[in-house]
Amino acid sequence: MFASTRPAVRRRALAVAGTAAALALALTACGSSNDRSSSMPGMDHGAKSSASASAKATPSMGDMPGMDHMADGNGLSDNKDGYRLTSKDTTLAAGKQAAYRFTVNGPDGKPATDFAVDQTKRTHFYAIRSDLTGFQHIHPIMAADGTWTADLDTLAPGAWRMFASFTPDSGAGKGTAFVLSRTVSVLGPETKTPLPAAAETAEVDGYTVTVKGEPMAGMAHPMTVTVTKDGKPVTDLQPYLDTYAHLTAFHEGDTAFAHLHPTTKVNGDLGGPELSFNAELPTSGNWRLFLQFQTGGKLHTAALTLNVG
Repeated sequence: MFASTRPAVRRRALAVAGTAAALALALTACGSSNDRSSSMPGMDHGAKSSASASAKATPSMGDMPGMDHMADGNGLSDNKDGYRLTSKDTTLAAGKQAAYRFTVNGPDGKPATDFAVDQTKRTHFYAIRSDLTGFQHIHPIMAADGTWTADLDTLAPGAWRMFASFTPDSGAGKGTAFVLSRTVSVLGPETKTPLPAAAETAEVDGYTVTVKGEPMAGMAHPMTVTVTKDGKPVTDLQPYLDTYAHLTAFHEGDTAFAHLHPTTKVNGDLGGPELSFNAELPTSGNWRLFLQFQTGGKLHTAALTLNVG
């Protein structure tokens, strides 16, 4: 009798053990997905996340292309960890090109001059008006004394925020990605543009950009961008800044910054039509997305509004 029931008992024990292991694995996965939020740009939003310590111990996000150089923070401060963005330019003229000059001072108070290359550039500079119009993405030039000059295109009157994204290549902040910003007033009568309603598609230069995904605030979600033209898939996307598309987002109301690196690796001279991104936006509300891609040597910038729940 005992000999005949022993295999059944063994089978029940194995089933119980398998169920327990699956439950433990599921709980582990749920915990790690919540802890990853502070590793993406814009996740602090002025405060440190309680999960920041565990986020550093989570390797999965760092394994994604470009994720190891993503800045922590929303970019709304001019200083972080001893580094400070400084500029004498507090006002600029409207209706014409302008040169915005700035320095990045290190913890010793002196202008830093040693920066690592990130996406083929040592510094990425962004300008955005308070109503999320007038987006500009510039790669400034640094003089020997550490002064950077960003040559801005025509600016409309109003309040603007200037962002500098950089990674020191020496000193206390070596290897740490920063995004710092300062505000500038462009003189003249201001006319604000209402933010366009949230939409999945945007048109630019005859191309149609479609964004698929349902990101939730503070959580990582996949996002897919598809580029078409005349209803046909676009497969001649050229590498731009070590990727087939560059995606930047700004939050309505406070212009908080987020840089969404692609998870699609560059594989050859041409890419498309579908590109994958990991979207992890810190707060709910409307975000204005700016997708930059290149075809035939020409850079295109598509803009659309994404609502994050």
